[in-house]
Amino acid sequence: MSEFRVERDSMGEMQVPAEARYAASTQRAVENFPVSGYRLPRAVVGALGLIKWAAAESNAELGLLDAKIAGAITEAALEVARGEHDDHFPLDVFQTGSGTSSNMNANEVIANRATELIGGDPRVHPNDHVNAGQSSNDVFPTSIHVSVYTEIDAVLLESLETLAASLEAKAVEYDGIIKAGRTHLMDATPVRLGQEFGGYAAQVRYGIARINDALARLAELPLGGTATGTGINTHPEFARIAIERLAKSTGLPFVEAPNHFEAQGGRDALVEMSGVLRTLAVSLYKIANDIRWMNSGPMAGIAEIRVPSVQPGSSIMPGKVNPVYSEVVMQVAAQVIGNDAAVGVSGLSGNFELNVMIPVIGWNVLESVALIATASKLFAERCVDGIVVNEERCLKGAESSFSIVTALVPAIGYDLCAEISKEAAATGRTIREVAIEKGVDAAVVDEALDLRAMTEPGV
Repeated sequence: MSEFRVERDSMGEMQVPAEARYAASTQRAVENFPVSGYRLPRAVVGALGLIKWAAAESNAELGLLDAKIAGAITEAALEVARGEHDDHFPLDVFQTGSGTSSNMNANEVIANRATELIGGDPRVHPNDHVNAGQSSNDVFPTSIHVSVYTEIDAVLLESLETLAASLEAKAVEYDGIIKAGRTHLMDATPVRLGQEFGGYAAQVRYGIARINDALARLAELPLGGTATGTGINTHPEFARIAIERLAKSTGLPFVEAPNHFEAQGGRDALVEMSGVLRTLAVSLYKIANDIRWMNSGPMAGIAEIRVPSVQPGSSIMPGKVNPVYSEVVMQVAAQVIGNDAAVGVSGLSGNFELNVMIPVIGWNVLESVALIATASKLFAERCVDGIVVNEERCLKGAESSFSIVTALVPAIGYDLCAEISKEAAATGRTIREVAIEKGVDAAVVDEALDLRAMTEPGV
């Protein structure tokens, strides 16, 4: 059976596991919020450590914190940032909406570890020392901004670049392959397979551009607003100095929010980023589903391409292989869209000077970042890069499409072309055969029905 020690906070005594680095406030939250079993993401814990490090150094520079205590706090905080004390961050994501419980978790772990580092005297206090010049109301949203920005910069953008490059390479490789275009899932005028893949690549590139645009708002940090955005109990220069340290240590362009009331009362930058991730998820779903359709068959479907075979597709049908990576991306997209719905509702919950749904916002945005990053890279490397084209099937589809009659419209008019198309469909003959039978000059027909020419502008 675990041993306990008694800790005290402003509400009284609590029994805390003897080995825990946290104290009474964290233990209260452990007991108060046994909701989901989902812990605060590692990226947020790491960001809290960095913020506490920057705060202690800044307060020491401003003469507001004893140098010995500040030194111990900075060392302990950097240990938290590196993940050395993750086992002592047990709190559920679904907790007090300001993240106060997790801020105090960080304060207590750092205070107890800092006290150890200086030999127990003086005792480092979680509120008076570690939380000096801060409030949960500015620290916790700052940790979400820092963690989301960091994960996007470190993981997501690289994965999207990988996917965009894979799609662009296929666009070049497939530029000469003519196939039937499709609108409403019905035959349409010819396109080049390379054009389709170029469109997919452009969707991903636009997604990257949208992310980079939204990052500018995410870089604005609420730190310095303390309780309500006024900056009470903090030095006027604290935020600037601390955020400069954060920016330098991460290599990211963090700045103090120009308006602390906006920065604490609303979570619009995170709502915006979540919306960008939703848009990207919609793009990825479209790309993955198109590839899934083009792969369909191989006998009774479109079968213009073949995706890599990576596992059996059925427990009952031998030899069946499914487009599993497309399905993974589509499921991820569905989850990200759901996450964005939760973030949007949470973003509505800014009342006066504080949003009270910050933990669930951070959880969902970080999950969306991680899911898109992982799925995009897998899709690029294990699916897109290995696609094989059935050129004969593609060309046959383009030649067989009755919509190629569209190229004759400038020469003979829409109505006659409609007649030709209907008769070709009814009789099984080609557009060329019916058009010549109806008196259209063979040279005009041959020039108009140049499939490659149909994939470019021109009359």
